Amino acid sequence: MKKQFGFYTAIVFLAVLLLWSCGAKQEPKTIYVVRHAEKLLTGDDPYLSVAGTVRSKKLAEILSDKQIEHVFSTDFIRTRATAQPLIEKIPGLTLEIYEVRKHDDLVKELRKRKGNMLVVGHSNTIHHVVNYFVQNGEQYSELEDLEYGYIFEITLEKDGSSTVLRRDYREFN
Repeated sequence: MKKQFGFYTAIVFLAVLLLWSCGAKQEPKTIYVVRHAEKLLTGDDPYLSVAGTVRSKKLAEILSDKQIEHVFSTDFIRTRATAQPLIEKIPGLTLEIYEVRKHDDLVKELRKRKGNMLVVGHSNTIHHVVNYFVQNGEQYSELEDLEYGYIFEITLEKDGSSTVLRRDYREFN
């Protein structure tokens, strides 16, 4: 009976240890999610417009002191161009391409990585990524065609919780 008690105690201890180590813990970080900047209205994969180029530089200015370690973008000219000024501003920063419709894969990667990140996507996709991190509260809807001015700021805490703020570029000075 004593041996069985020791065995069961060891099993319970290991189970608790396993649950504790596999819990909702994560690396604390901030993830900034934006829609690509304003684009030209011609072609299937257009370049940024003059306004878009200005916005991409403003984004780099806003995020330059946020300790960004990873930048993710879809493989379109406008998304890559939106991220490019930040990549040029921070030595060693590179662009990582993600599949536009594989939200689950991107979110897993974002949770796994250490350090703050930028994700550049599209009006009809970024709300899917952001909503993975909305725990309590209203889900975000798809952006309208003319909405370019938002930066979603996702804060992930060590205990697995997260908060999402939708901020306007103008809020950052």
